[in-house]
Amino acid sequence: MKKTLKKLIGAALENASAKGELNHATMPDIEVEAPKVDTHGDFSTNIAMVMASSQKMPPRKIAETIIANLDDAGQIIAKTEIAGPGFINFFVKTSAWVPFLRKVHEKGARYGASNIGQGHKIQVEFVSSNPTGPLHVGHGRGAAVGDSVGNILAFCGYDVQKEYYINDSGRQIHTLGTSVFLRYREILGAAVQFPEECYQGDYIKDIALGLEREKGRALLEMDENEAIDLCARHAADFIIGGIREDLSAFGVFFDEWFSEQSLYDSGKVDTVIQGFKASGAIYEKEGAQWFRTTDYGDEKDRVVVRKNGQTTYFASDIAYHQDKYDRGFETVIDVWGADHHGYIPRVTASVEASGYKREQFGVILVQLVNLLRGGEPVAMSTRSGEFVTLNDVIQEVGGDAARFIFLTRHYESPLDFDLELAKKKTNDNPVYYVQYVHARISSIIEKGREKGIQSEACEDEVLAKLTQPEEIALIKAMNRYPETIRLGAENMEPHRVTYFLMNLASAFHSYYNKHRVLADDPDLAQARLFLVLAVKTIIRNGLTLLGVSAPEKM
Repeated sequence: MKKTLKKLIGAALENASAKGELNHATMPDIEVEAPKVDTHGDFSTNIAMVMASSQKMPPRKIAETIIANLDDAGQIIAKTEIAGPGFINFFVKTSAWVPFLRKVHEKGARYGASNIGQGHKIQVEFVSSNPTGPLHVGHGRGAAVGDSVGNILAFCGYDVQKEYYINDSGRQIHTLGTSVFLRYREILGAAVQFPEECYQGDYIKDIALGLEREKGRALLEMDENEAIDLCARHAADFIIGGIREDLSAFGVFFDEWFSEQSLYDSGKVDTVIQGFKASGAIYEKEGAQWFRTTDYGDEKDRVVVRKNGQTTYFASDIAYHQDKYDRGFETVIDVWGADHHGYIPRVTASVEASGYKREQFGVILVQLVNLLRGGEPVAMSTRSGEFVTLNDVIQEVGGDAARFIFLTRHYESPLDFDLELAKKKTNDNPVYYVQYVHARISSIIEKGREKGIQSEACEDEVLAKLTQPEEIALIKAMNRYPETIRLGAENMEPHRVTYFLMNLASAFHSYYNKHRVLADDPDLAQARLFLVLAVKTIIRNGLTLLGVSAPEKM
């Protein structure tokens, strides 16, 4: 409907220009929005105020000129009003909304899809948790955000690849190997002092027990560094296997699992460092090698190779992002925890230094999750290893509830996640509230079939029976879905879809509580089934983008 009104306004401006009433050379873009107050109409535009300066005319005069030149051949406008300093408010005829339902039925699972991406290759890298322990609830929120962003972008015509970066190199992997080796020795009777910096969780003991069953005492006969390296690789592989299982149970699947160690094994890190040294982007100072990130807006230059010759994490990150672009991705999106905020300028600097534009790299920062039970905080301590894992949450509340609730707020806002609320089968639980609408409509449609009333097709004269305010409100709500998806893609904000689904569910409940879908009048019943089937289609589509199931029965 917005597109239709924009075309009408554009044609009116051209008409007025042709007659010399307006200056065509200063025509701005036309914005049409839905007013927050219903009495202000269905849509409103501020075009008259935007044009006032360039046209050297009062906004209300411009508004009058636009209205006088409107050619509403389709007869969709019931009336127009000029409000305030020059807003034009449009009131759309009830009859103009109803045919919109056909678009939902015609496009089905592709309703809301677009080609704004035009095949643009984009990579979304997310979760990428170090393989030093199981995923926690914070990782779960990042997984839900990254996966949904990828789904929405793909639905809008982007060529999307989802990737997990395995940090299987460096100090944290050595610490993991040391932690497992010490627990292994402990199991075999050695007196061990376990350093505080080592990983403390019970999962370390479990991995060590598995090694003892598999290797016996063989590791004690090896060089200690070799034994620690073996423990590190074994533990990392074991943990990554668990992470894969947890993410699979969460409905998250990656196109690529990329190893950090492969960047060293292939010589990519050294090649990139040498290339930047040759270009002058990396220089030597005090025995270390530094990247000139201040040339690109960072607050200070960053070390890439320490005095002892060891590379920093930044070195492999530079090589990794270079590799992403080498693989043909035109835009790279990283989903990080909010504690990585300070890391954005240096990685952005490395991207720009590689010859790419700043806007080709984006970071989504995901804020913390506050886990509650019945409103009371659940204690989580990563130092002791006694933390609630993502798998714990999935086992308790289910993947659907977890994913939906993780996406109920913008990822830049902290999120309260109440385990007890997520298990409730009431309207207080947002995912239940939305899924129940899908299941209820499925039941209504089945009852309609039993009565011989079809829901997939409807003649115009039958559809014309949809005149109730709640019916029109439902159609208006559905009309906003394509724009919601487009904005979700452009801004990479999946919570827009979640909000939309909750609002659509609310509109359906309001309608269902006032009107019988299977009315005594067979034509009215058919029209209402056609209406609610469209609601069901959109709810299924939206839930699918969020990675949440749409049950037929509940």
